Amino acid sequence: MPALPLSALENASEFHARHIGITAADEAHMLSVVGVASRRALVDSIVPRSIARASSMRLPPACTEAEALAELKTIAGKNRVMKSFIGQGYYGTHTPGVILRNVLENPAWYTAYTPYQAEISQGRMEALVNFQTMVTDLTGMDIANASMLDEATAAAEAMTLARRSVRAKGDTLVLFGDAHPQTIEVMRTRAEPMGLTLKLANSAAEWDAAIAGDDYFAALIQYPASSGWVQDWSEEIAKIHAKGAAAIVAADLLALTLLKSPGEMGADIVIGSTQRFGMPMGAGGPHAAFMACKDSFKRSLPGRLVGVSVDVHGAPAYRLALQTREQHIRREKATSNICTAQVLPAVIASMYAVYHGPEGLTRIAERTARLTAILKAGLTQLGFSHHHHASAFDTLCLKTDDATDSIAARAVQMGANLRKAWDVYLCISLDETSTRADVQLLWRIFAGDGRALPDFATLEQQAPALIPAELRRASPFLTHPVFNTHHSETAMLRYIRQLSDKDLALDRSMIPLGSCTMKLNATSEMIPITWPEFAQIHPFAPADQLAGYAELDRLLRDWLCQATGYAGVSLQPNAGSQGEYAGLLAIKAWHASRGQANRNVCLIPSSAHGTNPASAQMVGLQVVVVQCDDNGNVDMADLKAQCERHAADLACVMITYPSTHGVFETQVKELCEIVHRHGARVYLDGANMNALVGVAAPGEFGGDVSHLNLHKTFCIPHGGGGPGVGPVCVVEDLVPFLPGHATAQASGSMPAPAAGDGMAPGPRVGAVSAAPLGNAAVLPISWMYIRMMGADGLTAATEVAILSANYISKRLADHYPTLYASGNGHVAHECILDLRQLKDTSGVMAEDVAKRLIDYGFHAPTLSFPVANTLMVEPTESEDLAELDRFVDAMIAIRQEIRQIENGTWPQDDNPLKNAPHTAEALLADEWKHPYPRELAAYPVASLRRLKYWAPVGRVDNVYGDRNLFCSCPPIQELA
Repeated sequence: MPALPLSALENASEFHARHIGITAADEAHMLSVVGVASRRALVDSIVPRSIARASSMRLPPACTEAEALAELKTIAGKNRVMKSFIGQGYYGTHTPGVILRNVLENPAWYTAYTPYQAEISQGRMEALVNFQTMVTDLTGMDIANASMLDEATAAAEAMTLARRSVRAKGDTLVLFGDAHPQTIEVMRTRAEPMGLTLKLANSAAEWDAAIAGDDYFAALIQYPASSGWVQDWSEEIAKIHAKGAAAIVAADLLALTLLKSPGEMGADIVIGSTQRFGMPMGAGGPHAAFMACKDSFKRSLPGRLVGVSVDVHGAPAYRLALQTREQHIRREKATSNICTAQVLPAVIASMYAVYHGPEGLTRIAERTARLTAILKAGLTQLGFSHHHHASAFDTLCLKTDDATDSIAARAVQMGANLRKAWDVYLCISLDETSTRADVQLLWRIFAGDGRALPDFATLEQQAPALIPAELRRASPFLTHPVFNTHHSETAMLRYIRQLSDKDLALDRSMIPLGSCTMKLNATSEMIPITWPEFAQIHPFAPADQLAGYAELDRLLRDWLCQATGYAGVSLQPNAGSQGEYAGLLAIKAWHASRGQANRNVCLIPSSAHGTNPASAQMVGLQVVVVQCDDNGNVDMADLKAQCERHAADLACVMITYPSTHGVFETQVKELCEIVHRHGARVYLDGANMNALVGVAAPGEFGGDVSHLNLHKTFCIPHGGGGPGVGPVCVVEDLVPFLPGHATAQASGSMPAPAAGDGMAPGPRVGAVSAAPLGNAAVLPISWMYIRMMGADGLTAATEVAILSANYISKRLADHYPTLYASGNGHVAHECILDLRQLKDTSGVMAEDVAKRLIDYGFHAPTLSFPVANTLMVEPTESEDLAELDRFVDAMIAIRQEIRQIENGTWPQDDNPLKNAPHTAEALLADEWKHPYPRELAAYPVASLRRLKYWAPVGRVDNVYGDRNLFCSCPPIQELA
């Protein structure tokens, strides 16, 4: 037998078989079921030839997991990990090992989906209720949401929440000048298209004059200030209220363990970041921001809110509350397009509070504050006595005049970064990781050569406290038992496991969600996110310390351009909704640059994702709905008529491709040409990019702008509803209008973009996220995926995703017809199963099938979207044939159960579907009154006897929960 060539033994494409679930034999079987000769033939029969790629993607060839990790390690090594004293909303923190290993690095937590199916999400929702309780306790507010994208976005959302919630009629927000610069920048970006004005108050006199006026609806205060000082804002807030305006406070949660809470000062809305509660800086994210407000604002509170209701047995159960507020339901009536939280970082922050408890958090804060006081006393001895303010928690700001640049440079030479402010000041921020040695290092930096340093032991005894006594917190916080119980590692480990065991994530089973692409998040892709070279980097560190991130950013943007056919990409948006927003801002700015700012009409098909109309209204566009035909395609006659009707003011059309109905519309190229003839642009939603990569490129067949979901197509985990990355991709003439980041450029962490790098200089829109690279710390995941797959692997993944969807559609055709398909009966990468007729024959709704699937060990497909009473299924390329068949068999078995209802064996109001999911407690009850056996309820298929997921609660009552809103601790075991 001849020896195999070395190239075959090296197996550079080994990762393909790990990412793509089906084997060659499986593929042959699936093709025979679908009725096509080959995978290529299937794709050619589905994807219109007019949009098919003319050439393959130019990407590096596939490599092994070990090779990719080694290559990325070299890139990471180009970052310089320095001791950061920059602050500005980002701080060093210690992630407790038990949380690092068992939450951040645990697929039971990071592969979970948004908790829309409450019964299989009880664990992470309890963690989020802990988060909400932590925030309300520390801020002194009535209610908090389950996290926001970042602090700057939260501030922008607070601005719009205030605008719609107060009686003041002005269109101006007064902005405290000593707020974090990135917050100011993002708020400016958000305010302009909404017709709002920001009035920046950079001095006490300007502030007093501004809040004495009658033209503002809200004022925002940073507490502590960005430069560090603290004061009691009670009197100022009272003056704001006297004008009928809202007081927004951007607060630091760690500081609030020691400081009087904003709620006690009268704040209406409090926002901030929980980054320093255990989540590494990661060059800017992901980090869970928060928003809390007074009770009267709660039904307008943006983002997700976890509340407590009851299940069918009367037991308390968590669920997402007030879901009708969410943008995907409210569409163009939405007040925000934010549907994404930062769930995984929020869970980490809540677990950090559970682990440390109030005493532990207070100790961390007290130690930080004490080191800051000692540092200041020593700097004063060294002659640096001109401080910006006398009070402080963790940040000092010193006037250093002509020595500013030389001291900052000396700090870098000695391995540390300081923050330059107002040209002649240096700011120093301490944090949980700060030590005595750090204080002494700072003294050496400021002393220069040959000067005697202060005596630490003496100043430890003598340095006066910097927090005014009258500002010291007197109110208790985190008094609930959950924050006072799990302080040993054993207890904490078991608590984390107890919660994760309640949930159904991708580590247990297929999650067949349509439009959400729950594909494999490979372990090798996840490993780099906790490398210190990526994790311990401040987003506003000097640019030469971010060389590794700059290379990662450049490579990933280049590769995404290859995948999409676009000319430029920005990775700044930290959610798909933010990518949409940024893309529409680019279109609007392009029109304005051509003297056509009047163009403000956005055409959106009736089938579009709910984020589309919500994003359009956020940038000041008027939404006009375009009808769809009976097959789910855009009605081309109506599109042409609307283009003609609004020709003078037409800005863009927003479409999803393949369509939200799971079909490759054959007229997409014609649609793009019609819109372009009317001087408008085409926004092509990239939510379904998993059906396009390697097969068709939006930038080549007529799209002008797309956003991508790296947490879908490019393998960043959903994390229970966040983090995400939503890059915005554009054609050549829109590149100058990609999001900028003046804060990063001013700090020296991001050079001005140069021509030819896909981010050419020009009239840019402002920042849309707090950090220039958004959720930078998770970008290595997508880099690893693309690098290991190569062009052929990515194309194969797309083709297998399409094959898997068609296989499911074909196998279920006799039981649940597919609602929309192309002329030859094929679908794209997802299919909509039509259950509407079951209501009349059996009383069964799609929701009943979704809940019964829990008993079979499955997360439900997407429920009633885009068509009511249907299930949209997307299997992805990552699932093997056995799992696809297990899902199909479950759906067929459920259809047989429905037939038992249709033939009268079981009544319509008492059957396995209406009573699903069945809990172990209900099945073990002494009395069983149902007309079907317990065994069928528990084990509808034999394989479940070996491996059974038990829902921790029965079906949750959503209406009860909304009428009796309860969104903080105690946990369920306390309520039962």
